[in-house]
Amino acid sequence: MLVHNFLEYSAGKSPGKAALVINNERHTYADINAMADRLAYALVAEGFERGDRAVVFLENTLEAVVSIFAILKAGGAFLPVNPGTKGEKLAYILNNSRASALISSNQKTNVINEVCGATPFLRMIVLAGNGTAWNNITLNKKIISFGDITESSGTPSLPCVSIDADLASILYTSGSTGRPKGVALTHLNMVSAADSITTYLENTSDDIIINVLPLSFDYGLYQVLMAFKVGATVILEKSFIYPWSIIDTILREKVTGFPIVPMISAILMQIDDIKQKDFSHLRYITNTAASLPDAHIKKLREFFPKTKIFSMYGLTECKRVSYLPTEDLEKRPGSVGKAMPNTETYVVDEDGKKVGPGVIGELVVRGSNVMRGYWESPEETARVIKTGAFPGDVLLYTGDNFVMDEAGYLYFKGRKDDVIKSRGEKVSPKEIENVLYGIKGVAEAAVIGVPDPILGESIKAFIVRSEHSLTERDVLTFCSTRLEDLLVPKEIVFVDELPKTENGKINKALLKQMPPRPSI
Repeated sequence: MLVHNFLEYSAGKSPGKAALVINNERHTYADINAMADRLAYALVAEGFERGDRAVVFLENTLEAVVSIFAILKAGGAFLPVNPGTKGEKLAYILNNSRASALISSNQKTNVINEVCGATPFLRMIVLAGNGTAWNNITLNKKIISFGDITESSGTPSLPCVSIDADLASILYTSGSTGRPKGVALTHLNMVSAADSITTYLENTSDDIIINVLPLSFDYGLYQVLMAFKVGATVILEKSFIYPWSIIDTILREKVTGFPIVPMISAILMQIDDIKQKDFSHLRYITNTAASLPDAHIKKLREFFPKTKIFSMYGLTECKRVSYLPTEDLEKRPGSVGKAMPNTETYVVDEDGKKVGPGVIGELVVRGSNVMRGYWESPEETARVIKTGAFPGDVLLYTGDNFVMDEAGYLYFKGRKDDVIKSRGEKVSPKEIENVLYGIKGVAEAAVIGVPDPILGESIKAFIVRSEHSLTERDVLTFCSTRLEDLLVPKEIVFVDELPKTENGKINKALLKQMPPRPSI
């Protein structure tokens, strides 16, 4: 089984069924499969080869979904990149992965033109949308029309060239150095994760899943992959900015599955009229990123009395680790449950030895969903991927501290390093600090994560000013033009000095204990 087989098998079994609903338009499995075949054929005709990488730089659109499966059909690996990513980071990902193709839209031509001169491996750009905007791309890259390809007819499907040990995707996540790390996932990794999750969620072809999360976030991506695996329908939305519109869609389409993060549940808590609606068709709600606060669980139970609520834990390096069934939510508050099917977990001490119940240690994950490693980063890979007790046995050291109780339920206790986990994604303090040091008037800067009931951790920046005219607005404006929204600090604190170690390094442990003290 390969990832693109999800689409192919569902198209063969239920060709006329709606696979995607976008802006009230329905797209069948047969149509999406045919479009993916045409795009895959065009990529190969332009020199795309087995093992090549292609970046998908699109919002939650039909084109994004078609592109993902087309790249896989062509024997390559797809790299979904957040559409809010700025030029410098996009160029790094294109160069680090040596991607030969970029699939995007005419809305992104300015940022694409910004990076084209610094991406020597990039050979072709596939653009969706009106071709009049393509003139912005002036450098020597092959430009292909997405619409011309996918609306053509008579294109044959390609023979399958991949096996399940081949690379299927590289998902870039923040690293401690400030540069993103590419999580390299094989077809086996992704199929195994989808198998396990659809097993405990009991997904079937009758499911209708609404997804408001970006496809560049693995939680959002897997909503499509899992639905296509079982032949279900996905309602693809770009965000949760207009909650009542999403709620109306859930009611109108008789949605059965609703993946959320705590930020979404916090918004739902403010809409008391929800309890007047009939959500009897909503079979389950899933949550990850951070644990749901008890108050949220209580409200969700009140709003959706017939809906199963699953609290979960995962990380990009293995997609998902554990889930807490609905019946355990109140009995085990704060727990993220037990290991999901076909996955094993345990907690170890600093020497890598297993510890007993109630002892804090690092969580270790074992399973076929564990990544191959970080893309061309052997040292980073060796830090988290270890050999198990048997030859070829692979273990993932998560970098997260947990406690396991006597029944095997897991409780998150914090990160081992200073990487921040916000909205379910890893955030590198170094990446943000590098931007802060580019601001005129910043003498020193340090970024930490602070506990947040909604985000898991929020981003807090401490700054020593060399120019006291520098304001919080100045800092946030500068950051918003150079960082994705996820990376922009939520709080800016100006201080006279930062605590240091004996070696002169900024002591972030002390910084986390330091009360905000504005400069005079």
